[in-house]
Amino acid sequence: MAIIIIGGHSRNVGKTSVVAGLITALPERRWTSMKITQFGHGICSEHGAPCDCSLIDTEHSYALEEENDHSGKTDTSRFLMAGAVKSYWLRTQQGKLAAALPVIRELFADEDNTTTDWIIESNSLMQFIRPDLYITVLDPNNEDFKSSALRFLDRADSIVMHGTGNGITHPPVWKGISLKLIENKPIFAITPPGYVSQELVDFVRMRLGTLQTVGRIAS
Repeated sequence: MAIIIIGGHSRNVGKTSVVAGLITALPERRWTSMKITQFGHGICSEHGAPCDCSLIDTEHSYALEEENDHSGKTDTSRFLMAGAVKSYWLRTQQGKLAAALPVIRELFADEDNTTTDWIIESNSLMQFIRPDLYITVLDPNNEDFKSSALRFLDRADSIVMHGTGNGITHPPVWKGISLKLIENKPIFAITPPGYVSQELVDFVRMRLGTLQTVGRIAS
């Protein structure tokens, strides 16, 4: 069982598209997918709407839902449509991902899931897990840069970069972000609507074929 985490520095940079694209491009793997969403203050993890329960640490700290719709109308549905065997949506309160670790461990240990490779859309899970491959999506024209993405940027095995060539055609608009954090890392340029290049697919296939699986959740 290999574990891949796909992160990104902001919303709407193509994380979901990269996950779905890799699932489709690597049909020889049996994929179980997961999207992790952390809701901010005043939003309930159980149903994603305003709720006073989010003020209480022990109530509605997370919610897990298995996707069964193959229509592609939601992100987790897109993963099934792309070819994933199973797809999950894990929602937590902001900063409360640790509360959901027991259920993630149970999913990883489930007999059906141990025979599949996992591909997970998240940044924050990196603080609890050592995946076999961590890929992050960057857009030099998007100024927003999540603290969780910056925290783990130097741990990325490769970069999916909006742009051409090496992905950096002009100085990024990010403020206070050093490009030294991604020096000497493989960079795979994308031009939407294409989010997965053949070079990226070959890189992931090679890494999955040569690495011993090491992905584990911290105790």
